[in-house]
Amino acid sequence: MTSPLVRFAPSPTGYLHIGNARPALFNWLFARRHGGRFLLRYDDTDLARSKAEYAEAIAEDLGWLGIAPDLVIKQSERLAIYDAAAERLRGAGRLYACYETADELDRRRKRQLARGLPPIYDRAALKLTAEQKAAFEAEGRKPHWRFLLEPGQITWDDLVRGPSHVDCASLSDPVLVREDGSYLYTLPSVVDDIETGVTHVIRGEDHVTNTAVQAQIFVALGASLPAFGHHNLLTTASGEGLSKRLGHLSLRGLRESGVEPLAVAALATLVGTSDAVRPVSSLDELAGLVELAHVSRAPAKFDEHELETLSARTLHHFPFEAVADRLAALGVGGGEAFWLAVRGNLARLDEAALWWQVVQGPAAPVIADVSFAATAADLLPPEPFDATTWKNWTQAVAAATGTKGKALFMPLRQALTGLDHGPELAALLPLIGRDKALKRLAGESA
Repeated sequence: MTSPLVRFAPSPTGYLHIGNARPALFNWLFARRHGGRFLLRYDDTDLARSKAEYAEAIAEDLGWLGIAPDLVIKQSERLAIYDAAAERLRGAGRLYACYETADELDRRRKRQLARGLPPIYDRAALKLTAEQKAAFEAEGRKPHWRFLLEPGQITWDDLVRGPSHVDCASLSDPVLVREDGSYLYTLPSVVDDIETGVTHVIRGEDHVTNTAVQAQIFVALGASLPAFGHHNLLTTASGEGLSKRLGHLSLRGLRESGVEPLAVAALATLVGTSDAVRPVSSLDELAGLVELAHVSRAPAKFDEHELETLSARTLHHFPFEAVADRLAALGVGGGEAFWLAVRGNLARLDEAALWWQVVQGPAAPVIADVSFAATAADLLPPEPFDATTWKNWTQAVAAATGTKGKALFMPLRQALTGLDHGPELAALLPLIGRDKALKRLAGESA
């Protein structure tokens, strides 16, 4: 395969949710796997709804996932290119003027449905005479412009679905240009794919029908087709479709909840495939796992509870180097020894700050038996402490007090940490140190 160029083309009309970030991940991972490049293209020709703050938020959210585009373009800055392409299509007789209002088209569709006919545009505008067109324009009507589809089937070998086809006879000639001269998605998308050299178009299966239309536009503009891949769509755990209104599944909402972005990426791309969902240590590792041909045809359910579990498992696998800067930002010290001691008990990274407080102090000890605690203090070995200190100490305390199991370990944990749960004390004790341990065994906050 030659070095691919893929693209992610969001409309900056709202915040990204996990469903519309999924194609960004599939494209990014495909580019990483095959040594390609990733284009972020803002489809912002809808000037009324597109907002600069949403474009900035999209870039920020993609950055949180670890996606760094190689190239960024905005369609709103490329209108002259689309104008030239539209003129070429008009000159070739493939783009024709239509004057029906939305109400007229709606009534026509309803009549067709009532007669048992498919609601396909009847190409009445092709029969208009110059005089009729002039009369419409004298009324103040401005035309919208449709692309004249050729009959026949469009076939392609889909990267996800395999051999695919769409019968163009089942489609209406699509509107490419609105009455006000602005462009719908279809034409700018094709023109940009041609102009930027996109080699692979990877997107949701809701675009399968668009592929037939776009394939004809590629050919009409004298360009070869990219490869197409259409993956299944995400739903909520209960099977509902995702939308920008679902704030809790927006990338911003997920980030604010404290989940790991690598867990989000892994669940979003591995769920609904023949590959098991598992924690990964990097996007490069995930790129090696994600195979488009393994994506199921059935919808994929994005379960927030599964995400929480996967996020914790992802944290548990991180080496210290992967989190050092984030721990420092939280004010957490202790280096690698602390991280290895506590990571297995974390559900979210910010919980490390709680355990750093336990280690650093002050911690409020819980002393259930003053005599037991005093005996334990007397038997605490001298420093330096190491990985064997806890075992040797608890064996000595067990021999002196006759306790074992929970009766031995729980009072020591409560005295040293003030809690009845947490990381292994064999790892925490050397971090707490002898001085603080003795004070806590004596009931002092230290």
